[in-house]
Amino acid sequence: MANAPSEETVAGKDGNQIFFRCWRPDGPPTALVAICHGVNSHSGQYDWTARQLADKGFAVYALDLRGRGLSSGERFQVRDIEEYVGDLATLIDLAKTREPGLAVFLLGHSAGGVVSCVYTLEHQAEIDGLICESFAFRVPAPGIVLSLIKGLSHVAPNLKVLKLHNEDFSRDPEPVRLLSADPLIAGEVQPAGTVAALVRADERLEREFGQITLPVLIMHGTVDKATVPAGSEFFYKNAGSSDKTLRLYEGHYHDLLNDYGKEEVLMDTTQWIRQHLPASKRAGLGAGAG
Repeated sequence: MANAPSEETVAGKDGNQIFFRCWRPDGPPTALVAICHGVNSHSGQYDWTARQLADKGFAVYALDLRGRGLSSGERFQVRDIEEYVGDLATLIDLAKTREPGLAVFLLGHSAGGVVSCVYTLEHQAEIDGLICESFAFRVPAPGIVLSLIKGLSHVAPNLKVLKLHNEDFSRDPEPVRLLSADPLIAGEVQPAGTVAALVRADERLEREFGQITLPVLIMHGTVDKATVPAGSEFFYKNAGSSDKTLRLYEGHYHDLLNDYGKEEVLMDTTQWIRQHLPASKRAGLGAGAG
């Protein structure tokens, strides 16, 4: 199993302090994976996933978005998705400097998938593949409610309007227990400003999915109560890429990589990354590498 991650803080593009973790394999890495978390989350919650990926030869970098985890900023608040996109760009730029010459794959979970898709629209040449897990492109809330929240964001951006339930993240009680005991997400409720920023980003994505042309892997659990699988299906149908894959996991909840069956999801992710490595890197992988 990979060693414990290194932990650092770096100045973001507008001076905020971005905390991130890095997991590296024992030998030279074959690819770079950047992870962008969603709400009720931070980089530390990806330790199992990142260790598994590092054991399979990948260098893994995961950030805490501003106002979340151990990064600076107003707690859980963002006024424009570009603030999160800037944080993610800071991480990827730094990781590429430290891991030169590697293919780069971006994994975004839930709201992190929204951030990752917007990043991809604006920086497509910077990465080699996009992995969208439990994409928060569609959420189980009526359009009229989302419109109301957008209006509220102008007059009461700090009004708390959305609370996700930890029990909806996983069928496995242990990850749910850890979420509930995590002091970095204790009492987390999304303010109107943050929800409105995500809604506006989703509206942009709906118009511009066709501009995403790099390889895409889209994954969603069919019993996800926090986001709607049909949103991932819409992305799959409308993405401009000729190389796109949709995997729906029957009976799985919101956090596929912390749910029962996470090993299958991890294997699918690993295989997809390897299939999209440059030929020279694929040729160097041992036949027994899982």
